Amino acid sequence: MVRSLWSGATGMLAQQTAVDTISNNIANVNTAGYKTSQNEFKSLLYQELQTKTTSANGETKPIDSQVGLGVRSSSITTIFRQGAFLESSSESSFAIGGKGLFGVKRADGKTAYTRNGDFHWAVTTTGLELTDSEGNAVLDTKGNPIKLDGKDYTTSRITISNEGELYYPDEKNNPASMGIKIGVWQFNNPAGLEKLDGSLYLASEASGAALNEATNNNLEKSRVVQGYLEGSNVQLADEMVNLIVAQRAYEANSRVITTTDTMMQQANQLKQ
Repeated sequence: MVRSLWSGATGMLAQQTAVDTISNNIANVNTAGYKTSQNEFKSLLYQELQTKTTSANGETKPIDSQVGLGVRSSSITTIFRQGAFLESSSESSFAIGGKGLFGVKRADGKTAYTRNGDFHWAVTTTGLELTDSEGNAVLDTKGNPIKLDGKDYTTSRITISNEGELYYPDEKNNPASMGIKIGVWQFNNPAGLEKLDGSLYLASEASGAALNEATNNNLEKSRVVQGYLEGSNVQLADEMVNLIVAQRAYEANSRVITTTDTMMQQANQLKQ
């Protein structure tokens, strides 16, 4: 009977984790580049109630007798489904169509990756530098920060192609290549990326090394769109349904505990 107490407790803990995951998805429904997370469960060990493989008459039993010992969260998987494109008034806002991610250089020197293309031109001592909203430098195809020497650029006149190449009008007002291309990377297993705040990710052993679209011809190239941001791929209706399911499952597991407690109380009262 005590087994049911522990099974109910593990169920409540697992459903609490599910509610935490769902609440984080709902909280980031309007976060640019956010990718929804999904909680996955697995059953715990099974206990053998009857180890003999034959019945009392010596006949072979078709099945054995086992009982499960509960559940736990096995993983929280990030779903890299394409989000909707949202129009932005900023000329330095970029959205990615495809599997790629932008690369940014963090203050600690590590390269992080993101689908949030809400970038800005920051003024430096030598000119301009393309950064994200946290001040991390956006990287080009060679892994270097995107910098423009000199301060005589009008950032609103900078345009990019679908391949991420930067252009600026020449003397005849025709777009001329600046020789700079925004870097885009892919991963063999993007769900294995390590999550950070600000919709950033770090490469890990599970995700594999970053694959540069500019140097890897085996990758399906992504499309970079200027003047748009990729919205989160959270489906609010699905999250609300999942929240109701998790709540009911939590209530059911709590009922298992109260029912087991009542049964144990009645068993203790038999001698009275």
